[in-house]
Amino acid sequence: MLTQRDRDRLKVLHELRKEHITQRQAAEQLKLSDRWIRELVERVEEKGDQGVIHNSRGRPSPHKIAAKEEQRAMAIVAREYADFGPTLASEYLGRDHQIRASRETVRQWMIRAGVWKRRRQRIEDVHVWRPRRSCFGELVQWDTSEHDWLEGRGGERVYLIGMLDDATSRGLARFARHDSTAENMRLLWAWVEKHGRFVDGYTDRAGLFQTNRPRQRDEERDGKLAETQIGRALRELGIGWVGALSPQAKGRIERFFETAQDRLVKGMRKAKVCTLERANQYLEEEYLPLWRERFTVRPASEVDAHRPLGKQYDLASILSHVEQRVIGQDYTIRYASRIYPVERKQIRPGLKGQSVRVEARLDGSIVVQGRDGRLAVQVCDGAERSRQEPRPAAARRPVRDKKSGKDGQRRWMHGFDLHGGPSLEELIQQAYGAAGEESERSG
Repeated sequence: MLTQRDRDRLKVLHELRKEHITQRQAAEQLKLSDRWIRELVERVEEKGDQGVIHNSRGRPSPHKIAAKEEQRAMAIVAREYADFGPTLASEYLGRDHQIRASRETVRQWMIRAGVWKRRRQRIEDVHVWRPRRSCFGELVQWDTSEHDWLEGRGGERVYLIGMLDDATSRGLARFARHDSTAENMRLLWAWVEKHGRFVDGYTDRAGLFQTNRPRQRDEERDGKLAETQIGRALRELGIGWVGALSPQAKGRIERFFETAQDRLVKGMRKAKVCTLERANQYLEEEYLPLWRERFTVRPASEVDAHRPLGKQYDLASILSHVEQRVIGQDYTIRYASRIYPVERKQIRPGLKGQSVRVEARLDGSIVVQGRDGRLAVQVCDGAERSRQEPRPAAARRPVRDKKSGKDGQRRWMHGFDLHGGPSLEELIQQAYGAAGEESERSG
Protein backbone atom coordinates (compact mmCIF):
# COMPACT_ATOMS: atom_id res chain seq x y z
CA MET A 1 0.00 0.00 0.00
CA LEU A 2 1.18 3.47 -0.85
CA THR A 3 1.69 5.82 2.07
CA GLN A 4 1.06 9.55 1.97
CA ARG A 5 4.80 10.10 1.67
CA ASP A 6 4.83 7.84 -1.41
CA ARG A 7 1.96 9.76 -3.00
CA ASP A 8 3.74 13.06 -2.42
CA ARG A 9 6.81 11.68 -4.16
CA LEU A 10 4.75 10.42 -7.08
CA LYS A 11 3.22 13.86 -7.63
CA VAL A 12 6.64 15.49 -7.86
CA LEU A 13 7.96 12.71 -10.12
CA HIS A 14 4.97 13.03 -12.49
CA GLU A 15 5.60 16.79 -12.69
CA LEU A 16 9.23 15.99 -13.52
CA ARG A 17 8.27 13.47 -16.23
CA LYS A 18 6.02 16.08 -17.83
CA GLU A 19 9.01 18.45 -17.74
CA HIS A 20 7.12 20.96 -15.64
CA ILE A 21 10.06 21.10 -13.22
CA THR A 22 13.75 20.24 -13.45
CA GLN A 23 15.59 17.44 -11.66
CA ARG A 24 17.23 19.94 -9.33
CA GLN A 25 13.87 21.45 -8.38
CA ALA A 26 12.46 17.97 -7.73
CA ALA A 27 15.46 17.11 -5.59
CA GLU A 28 14.99 20.29 -3.55
CA GLN A 29 11.29 19.59 -3.00
CA LEU A 30 11.83 15.97 -1.95
CA LYS A 31 15.15 16.74 -0.17
CA LEU A 32 16.93 14.03 -2.16
CA SER A 33 20.00 13.99 -4.37
CA ASP A 34 19.82 14.40 -8.17
CA ARG A 35 21.11 10.85 -8.63
CA TRP A 36 18.35 9.34 -6.49
CA ILE A 37 15.72 11.36 -8.38
CA ARG A 38 16.90 9.80 -11.66
CA GLU A 39 16.78 6.34 -10.03
CA LEU A 40 13.18 6.89 -8.88
CA VAL A 41 12.12 8.06 -12.35
CA GLU A 42 13.52 4.90 -13.91
CA ARG A 43 11.71 2.71 -11.33
CA VAL A 44 8.39 4.44 -11.95
CA GLU A 45 8.78 3.98 -15.70
CA GLU A 46 9.43 0.23 -15.18
CA LYS A 47 7.03 -0.66 -12.32
CA GLY A 48 4.53 2.13 -12.39
CA ASP A 49 3.48 3.77 -9.13
CA GLN A 50 4.87 0.82 -7.17
CA GLY A 51 8.35 1.97 -8.13
CA VAL A 52 8.46 4.48 -5.24
CA ILE A 53 8.00 1.69 -2.67
CA HIS A 54 11.21 0.48 -1.08
CA ASN A 55 12.11 -3.09 -2.06
CA SER A 56 12.56 -4.23 1.56
CA ARG A 57 9.15 -3.02 2.70
CA GLY A 58 7.15 -5.83 4.28
CA ARG A 59 10.12 -8.15 4.63
CA PRO A 60 11.27 -9.24 8.08
CA SER A 61 14.48 -7.74 9.32
CA PRO A 62 17.55 -9.95 8.95
CA HIS A 63 18.42 -9.09 12.58
CA LYS A 64 15.08 -10.25 13.95
CA ILE A 65 15.33 -12.90 16.68
CA ALA A 66 13.68 -16.15 15.74
CA ALA A 67 10.20 -16.93 17.08
CA LYS A 68 11.47 -20.14 18.74
CA GLU A 69 14.02 -18.08 20.70
CA GLU A 70 11.24 -15.74 21.85
CA GLN A 71 9.08 -18.67 22.97
CA ARG A 72 11.97 -20.24 24.88
CA ALA A 73 12.78 -16.93 26.56
CA MET A 74 9.18 -16.35 27.63
CA ALA A 75 8.93 -19.87 28.99
CA ILE A 76 12.00 -19.19 31.15
CA VAL A 77 10.64 -15.82 32.27
CA ALA A 78 7.25 -17.30 33.19
CA ARG A 79 8.97 -20.05 35.13
CA GLU A 80 11.77 -18.17 36.90
CA TYR A 81 11.39 -14.41 36.42
CA ALA A 82 7.66 -13.79 36.48
CA ASP A 83 7.97 -10.84 38.89
CA PHE A 84 11.04 -9.35 37.19
CA GLY A 85 10.98 -6.17 35.20
CA PRO A 86 12.16 -6.11 31.57
CA THR A 87 15.57 -4.66 32.41
CA LEU A 88 16.43 -7.23 35.04
CA ALA A 89 14.90 -10.07 33.04
CA SER A 90 17.00 -9.22 29.97
CA GLU A 91 20.17 -9.22 32.10
CA TYR A 92 19.40 -12.64 33.58
CA LEU A 93 18.43 -14.11 30.20
CA GLY A 94 21.74 -13.03 28.74
CA ARG A 95 23.88 -14.09 31.70
CA ASP A 96 22.32 -17.41 32.69
CA HIS A 97 20.55 -18.59 29.51
CA GLN A 98 22.62 -17.03 26.69
CA ILE A 99 19.59 -15.30 25.18
CA ARG A 100 20.87 -11.94 23.97
CA ALA A 101 18.06 -9.42 23.68
CA SER A 102 17.75 -5.77 24.56
CA ARG A 103 15.59 -4.48 27.36
CA GLU A 104 13.02 -3.06 24.95
CA THR A 105 12.81 -6.35 23.02
CA VAL A 106 12.26 -8.31 26.22
CA ARG A 107 9.63 -5.79 27.28
CA GLN A 108 7.71 -6.30 24.02
CA TRP A 109 7.98 -10.08 24.44
CA MET A 110 6.69 -9.89 28.00
CA ILE A 111 3.76 -7.68 26.96
CA ARG A 112 2.75 -10.10 24.20
CA ALA A 113 3.06 -13.03 26.60
CA GLY A 114 0.99 -11.25 29.26
CA VAL A 115 3.81 -11.33 31.79
CA TRP A 116 4.32 -7.58 31.87
CA LYS A 117 1.49 -5.05 31.82
CA ARG A 118 1.92 -1.76 30.05
CA ARG A 119 1.99 1.04 32.59
CA ARG A 120 -0.70 3.66 32.38
CA GLN A 121 0.53 7.00 31.11
CA ARG A 122 0.11 9.65 33.77
CA ILE A 123 0.29 13.41 33.38
CA GLU A 124 2.08 14.78 36.41
CA ASP A 125 1.33 18.38 37.36
CA VAL A 126 4.87 19.34 38.22
CA HIS A 127 4.48 23.10 38.06
CA VAL A 128 0.82 23.95 38.31
CA TRP A 129 -0.11 27.54 37.68
CA ARG A 130 -0.63 29.32 40.97
CA PRO A 131 -2.97 32.31 41.20
CA ARG A 132 -1.62 35.58 42.51
CA ARG A 133 -2.09 36.60 46.10
CA SER A 134 -4.98 38.97 46.55
CA CYS A 135 -3.35 41.79 48.56
CA PHE A 136 -0.32 43.97 48.04
CA GLY A 137 2.33 42.99 50.60
CA GLU A 138 0.93 39.52 51.29
CA LEU A 139 3.85 37.73 49.58
CA VAL A 140 7.10 39.23 48.28
CA GLN A 141 9.40 37.19 46.05
CA TRP A 142 13.10 37.83 46.57
CA ASP A 143 16.09 36.69 44.52
CA THR A 144 19.39 37.68 42.87
CA SER A 145 20.31 37.51 39.19
CA GLU A 146 23.89 36.91 38.08
CA HIS A 147 24.25 38.33 34.58
CA ASP A 148 26.64 40.43 32.51
CA TRP A 149 24.58 43.53 33.15
CA LEU A 150 27.19 46.06 32.04
CA GLU A 151 28.34 43.89 29.10
CA GLY A 152 31.96 44.28 30.12
CA ARG A 153 31.92 48.08 30.25
CA GLY A 154 34.01 49.48 33.07
CA GLY A 155 35.50 46.08 33.91
CA GLU A 156 33.10 45.65 36.84
CA ARG A 157 30.84 42.68 37.54
CA VAL A 158 27.58 43.48 39.33
CA TYR A 159 24.59 41.53 40.62
CA LEU A 160 20.94 42.57 40.49
CA ILE A 161 19.08 41.92 43.75
CA GLY A 162 15.32 42.24 43.35
CA MET A 163 12.10 42.02 45.35
CA LEU A 164 8.72 41.63 43.61
CA ASP A 165 5.24 41.68 45.08
CA ASP A 166 3.25 38.60 44.09
CA ALA A 167 -0.14 40.32 43.85
CA THR A 168 0.83 43.39 41.83
CA SER A 169 4.32 42.68 40.39
CA ARG A 170 5.51 45.95 41.89
CA GLY A 171 9.25 45.63 42.24
CA LEU A 172 12.27 47.10 43.93
CA ALA A 173 15.83 46.31 42.92
CA ARG A 174 19.42 47.49 43.25
CA PHE A 175 22.76 46.58 41.77
CA ALA A 176 25.54 45.35 44.07
CA ARG A 177 29.07 44.10 43.71
CA HIS A 178 28.36 40.99 45.79
CA ASP A 179 25.34 38.84 46.53
CA SER A 180 25.97 39.12 50.25
CA THR A 181 23.93 39.30 53.42
CA ALA A 182 24.68 43.00 53.83
CA GLU A 183 23.51 43.90 50.30
CA ASN A 184 20.30 41.88 50.69
CA MET A 185 19.66 43.60 54.03
CA ARG A 186 20.06 47.01 52.39
CA LEU A 187 17.36 46.13 49.85
CA LEU A 188 15.10 44.79 52.61
CA TRP A 189 15.65 48.03 54.53
CA ALA A 190 14.58 50.06 51.48
CA TRP A 191 11.40 47.99 50.96
CA VAL A 192 10.34 48.03 54.62
CA GLU A 193 11.04 51.74 54.94
CA LYS A 194 9.04 52.49 51.78
CA HIS A 195 6.06 50.14 52.08
CA GLY A 196 6.11 48.61 55.57
CA ARG A 197 6.55 45.07 56.87
CA PHE A 198 5.18 42.52 54.39
CA VAL A 199 3.65 39.24 55.55
CA ASP A 200 5.88 36.58 53.97
CA GLY A 201 9.09 36.51 51.96
CA TYR A 202 9.45 33.91 49.20
CA THR A 203 13.05 33.00 48.34
CA ASP A 204 15.15 30.06 47.26
CA ARG A 205 16.93 27.85 49.79
CA ALA A 206 20.35 29.43 49.39
CA GLY A 207 22.75 29.76 52.28
CA LEU A 208 21.74 33.40 52.81
CA PHE A 209 18.25 32.32 53.88
CA GLN A 210 18.62 28.76 55.17
CA THR A 211 21.43 27.05 57.06
CA ASN A 212 22.19 23.50 58.15
CA ARG A 213 24.74 24.39 60.81
CA PRO A 214 24.32 22.93 64.31
CA ARG A 215 22.62 25.04 66.92
CA GLN A 216 24.76 27.24 69.11
CA ARG A 217 24.74 27.14 72.89
CA ASP A 218 22.39 30.10 73.33
CA GLU A 219 20.04 28.70 70.67
CA GLU A 220 19.86 25.36 72.46
CA ARG A 221 19.24 27.14 75.76
CA ASP A 222 16.41 29.24 74.32
CA GLY A 223 14.99 26.39 72.19
CA LYS A 224 15.57 28.20 68.88
CA LEU A 225 16.40 26.73 65.51
CA ALA A 226 19.63 27.54 63.70
CA GLU A 227 19.05 30.53 61.41
CA THR A 228 20.98 32.87 59.19
CA GLN A 229 21.38 36.60 59.80
CA ILE A 230 18.60 37.35 57.29
CA GLY A 231 16.38 34.72 58.91
CA ARG A 232 16.96 36.34 62.32
CA ALA A 233 16.20 39.79 60.90
CA LEU A 234 12.94 38.57 59.33
CA ARG A 235 11.94 36.97 62.61
CA GLU A 236 12.63 40.15 64.57
CA LEU A 237 10.60 42.14 62.03
CA GLY A 238 7.70 39.70 62.31
CA ILE A 239 8.01 38.61 58.66
CA GLY A 240 7.54 34.98 57.66
CA TRP A 241 9.78 33.03 55.29
CA VAL A 242 8.78 30.51 52.60
CA GLY A 243 11.46 28.50 50.78
CA ALA A 244 10.88 27.65 47.11
CA LEU A 245 11.68 24.11 45.98
CA SER A 246 12.47 25.04 42.36
CA PRO A 247 13.15 28.14 40.24
CA GLN A 248 9.77 27.68 38.54
CA ALA A 249 8.01 28.06 41.88
CA LYS A 250 9.09 31.71 42.06
CA GLY A 251 8.40 32.35 38.41
CA ARG A 252 7.36 35.99 38.78
CA ILE A 253 10.74 37.18 40.02
CA GLU A 254 12.41 34.97 37.39
CA ARG A 255 10.38 36.66 34.64
CA PHE A 256 11.24 40.04 36.18
CA PHE A 257 14.92 39.21 35.71
CA GLU A 258 14.31 37.80 32.23
CA THR A 259 12.67 41.05 31.13
CA ALA A 260 15.43 43.08 32.76
CA GLN A 261 18.11 41.08 30.96
CA ASP A 262 16.57 42.29 27.73
CA ARG A 263 15.19 45.78 28.33
CA LEU A 264 17.46 46.96 31.14
CA VAL A 265 20.68 45.76 29.52
CA LYS A 266 19.84 47.44 26.22
CA GLY A 267 18.76 50.63 27.95
CA MET A 268 22.00 50.87 29.92
CA ARG A 269 23.96 50.16 26.74
CA LYS A 270 22.34 53.13 24.99
CA ALA A 271 22.88 55.30 28.08
CA LYS A 272 26.56 54.20 28.19
CA VAL A 273 26.35 53.11 31.82
CA CYS A 274 29.76 51.86 32.99
CA THR A 275 29.74 52.06 36.80
CA LEU A 276 27.74 50.62 39.66
CA GLU A 277 26.56 54.03 40.84
CA ARG A 278 25.38 55.03 37.39
CA ALA A 279 23.63 51.65 36.96
CA ASN A 280 21.66 52.12 40.18
CA GLN A 281 20.75 55.65 39.10
CA TYR A 282 19.46 54.43 35.74
CA LEU A 283 17.59 51.59 37.45
CA GLU A 284 15.86 53.94 39.88
CA GLU A 285 15.10 56.79 37.49
CA GLU A 286 14.42 55.01 34.21
CA TYR A 287 13.72 51.29 34.39
CA LEU A 288 11.68 50.83 37.58
CA PRO A 289 9.21 53.60 36.65
CA LEU A 290 8.84 51.91 33.26
CA TRP A 291 8.22 48.58 34.99
CA ARG A 292 5.56 50.05 37.26
CA GLU A 293 3.82 51.61 34.26
CA ARG A 294 3.94 48.69 31.84
CA PHE A 295 4.15 45.44 33.78
CA THR A 296 2.32 45.80 37.09
CA VAL A 297 -1.27 44.65 37.60
CA ARG A 298 -4.11 45.66 39.84
CA PRO A 299 -4.57 43.37 42.88
CA ALA A 300 -7.79 41.49 43.51
CA SER A 301 -8.20 43.36 46.80
CA GLU A 302 -7.44 47.00 47.50
CA VAL A 303 -6.33 46.15 51.05
CA ASP A 304 -2.65 46.79 51.72
CA ALA A 305 -1.29 43.86 53.74
CA HIS A 306 1.83 45.73 54.79
CA ARG A 307 2.06 46.42 58.51
CA PRO A 308 3.36 49.72 59.81
CA LEU A 309 6.93 50.06 61.03
CA GLY A 310 6.54 51.11 64.66
CA LYS A 311 9.11 52.76 66.90
CA GLN A 312 9.91 49.43 68.51
CA TYR A 313 11.57 48.30 65.27
CA ASP A 314 15.09 49.71 65.05
CA LEU A 315 16.12 48.88 61.49
CA ALA A 316 19.76 49.75 62.13
CA SER A 317 19.84 47.22 64.97
CA ILE A 318 17.76 44.51 63.29
CA LEU A 319 19.42 44.70 59.87
CA SER A 320 22.95 44.08 61.11
CA HIS A 321 25.27 41.16 61.77
CA VAL A 322 24.41 40.02 65.29
CA GLU A 323 26.41 37.73 67.56
CA GLN A 324 26.35 36.95 71.28
CA ARG A 325 29.39 37.61 73.46
CA VAL A 326 30.20 37.42 77.18
CA ILE A 327 31.86 40.22 79.16
CA GLY A 328 35.16 38.97 80.52
CA GLN A 329 36.65 39.34 83.99
CA ASP A 330 38.52 42.43 82.83
CA TYR A 331 35.29 44.05 81.52
CA THR A 332 36.20 43.50 77.88
CA ILE A 333 34.47 41.91 74.91
CA ARG A 334 36.31 39.98 72.21
CA TYR A 335 34.83 40.23 68.73
CA ALA A 336 36.36 39.77 65.27
CA SER A 337 39.90 39.40 66.65
CA ARG A 338 39.61 42.70 68.53
CA ILE A 339 39.18 43.66 72.16
CA TYR A 340 36.45 46.14 73.15
CA PRO A 341 36.70 47.39 76.78
CA VAL A 342 33.59 48.75 78.46
CA GLU A 343 33.94 52.39 79.47
CA ARG A 344 34.79 52.87 83.12
CA LYS A 345 31.71 54.99 83.88
CA GLN A 346 29.41 52.09 82.87
CA ILE A 347 31.14 49.44 84.98
CA ARG A 348 28.82 48.24 87.73
CA PRO A 349 28.30 45.11 89.82
CA GLY A 350 27.02 42.06 87.93
CA LEU A 351 28.52 43.12 84.63
CA LYS A 352 31.14 40.38 84.55
CA GLY A 353 29.98 37.26 82.74
CA GLN A 354 26.90 39.00 81.32
CA SER A 355 25.81 37.92 77.82
CA VAL A 356 25.56 40.87 75.44
CA ARG A 357 24.43 41.37 71.84
CA VAL A 358 27.13 42.64 69.49
CA GLU A 359 25.83 44.32 66.31
CA ALA A 360 28.07 44.96 63.32
CA ARG A 361 25.88 47.49 61.54
CA LEU A 362 25.73 48.28 57.85
CA ASP A 363 27.46 51.62 58.35
CA GLY A 364 30.52 49.84 59.81
CA SER A 365 29.93 50.72 63.46
CA ILE A 366 29.94 48.25 66.36
CA VAL A 367 27.14 48.48 68.93
CA VAL A 368 26.93 46.40 72.11
CA GLN A 369 23.52 45.89 73.73
CA GLY A 370 23.36 44.67 77.32
CA ARG A 371 20.44 43.80 79.57
CA ASP A 372 20.11 47.41 80.72
CA GLY A 373 20.72 49.11 77.39
CA ARG A 374 23.59 50.06 75.16
CA LEU A 375 27.13 49.76 76.46
CA ALA A 376 29.74 52.27 75.34
CA VAL A 377 32.81 50.46 74.05
CA GLN A 378 35.84 51.33 72.02
CA VAL A 379 38.59 49.38 70.32
CA CYS A 380 41.53 48.70 72.60
CA ASP A 381 44.78 49.97 71.07
CA GLY A 382 46.72 47.12 72.59
CA ALA A 383 44.59 44.59 70.76
CA GLU A 384 46.34 45.23 67.48
CA ARG A 385 48.95 42.65 66.70
CA SER A 386 52.47 43.98 66.31
CA ARG A 387 53.81 43.90 62.79
CA GLN A 388 57.49 43.45 63.71
CA GLU A 389 59.67 41.36 61.52
CA PRO A 390 59.87 37.79 62.84
CA ARG A 391 63.15 36.87 64.46
CA PRO A 392 65.24 34.35 62.58
CA ALA A 393 65.08 30.91 64.08
CA ALA A 394 68.18 29.98 66.10
CA ALA A 395 70.29 27.12 64.86
CA ARG A 396 69.37 23.90 66.59
CA ARG A 397 72.00 22.40 68.85
CA PRO A 398 72.57 18.68 68.74
CA VAL A 399 70.58 17.02 71.48
CA ARG A 400 72.70 14.92 73.85
CA ASP A 401 71.20 11.86 75.39
CA LYS A 402 71.35 12.33 79.17
CA LYS A 403 71.50 8.57 79.66
CA SER A 404 74.69 8.22 77.63
CA GLY A 405 78.19 8.61 78.97
CA LYS A 406 81.09 10.56 77.55
CA ASP A 407 81.96 7.66 75.29
CA GLY A 408 78.45 7.67 73.87
CA GLN A 409 77.52 4.36 75.50
CA ARG A 410 74.19 4.23 77.29
CA ARG A 411 74.63 3.65 81.03
CA TRP A 412 71.10 2.94 82.15
CA MET A 413 72.15 -0.33 83.92
CA HIS A 414 75.10 1.22 85.75
CA GLY A 415 74.83 0.55 89.48
CA PHE A 416 71.80 -1.68 89.16
CA ASP A 417 72.04 -4.18 92.07
CA LEU A 418 69.82 -7.19 92.85
CA HIS A 419 69.84 -7.64 96.71
CA GLY A 420 73.62 -7.68 97.07
CA GLY A 421 74.15 -10.26 94.32
CA PRO A 422 75.83 -9.70 91.00
CA SER A 423 74.50 -6.75 89.03
CA LEU A 424 72.37 -7.23 85.96
CA GLU A 425 75.22 -5.91 83.85
CA GLU A 426 77.56 -8.64 85.17
CA LEU A 427 74.97 -11.35 84.61
CA ILE A 428 74.45 -10.31 81.02
CA GLN A 429 78.19 -10.10 80.48
CA GLN A 430 78.69 -13.57 81.91
CA ALA A 431 75.89 -15.04 79.83
CA TYR A 432 77.06 -13.52 76.57
CA GLY A 433 80.65 -14.36 77.42
CA ALA A 434 79.78 -18.05 77.98
CA ALA A 435 77.78 -18.13 74.73
CA GLY A 436 80.76 -16.61 72.89
CA GLU A 437 83.20 -19.26 74.27
CA GLU A 438 80.86 -22.13 73.23
CA SER A 439 80.53 -20.70 69.75
CA GLU A 440 84.35 -20.48 69.50
CA ARG A 441 84.80 -24.12 70.64
CA SER A 442 82.13 -25.36 68.22
CA GLY A 443 83.76 -23.37 65.41
